[in-house]
Amino acid sequence: MDSVFAMKPESVRVTQAESKDDILETLSRVFAEAWSLDPVLVQEHLEEREKLGSTGFGRGVAIPHARLPELGRPIAAMLKLERPVDFDAADGLPVDLVFGLLSPANSGATHLHALAAISRLARDERVHDALSDAPDDEALYGLLTNVTDRDAA
Repeated sequence: MDSVFAMKPESVRVTQAESKDDILETLSRVFAEAWSLDPVLVQEHLEEREKLGSTGFGRGVAIPHARLPELGRPIAAMLKLERPVDFDAADGLPVDLVFGLLSPANSGATHLHALAAISRLARDERVHDALSDAPDDEALYGLLTNVTDRDAA
């Protein structure tokens, strides 16, 4: 899909969450199922990063991210929440679009490039609106595939 990070159809979900902890748990489970990872390990790494400061990006978007030793390349997941949830975002707004990113432990610049790509995606007004309007997992994945393929070209 994208040379900066990998994403699979099963790593994209429309879901419900009641809290920030619930979001991180769901995101960890999605990563684990899609990429055959340990959900507890993923959640521990995401929570550890979150303790440094909220990854609530603003405008209803959060980008929880972490580095895991066993990964070969950056991988991404995405949750669209049915109702916005408080995420301690810098702008104070609750989030309803959550992009998760996991990178190899020693992937300095690669991790930053992947974060930047997700950030650009989240800031694009048309993409943001289209993702917010997507009715299901398949539509979300299709939009993400089209956007990242276009940006990679």
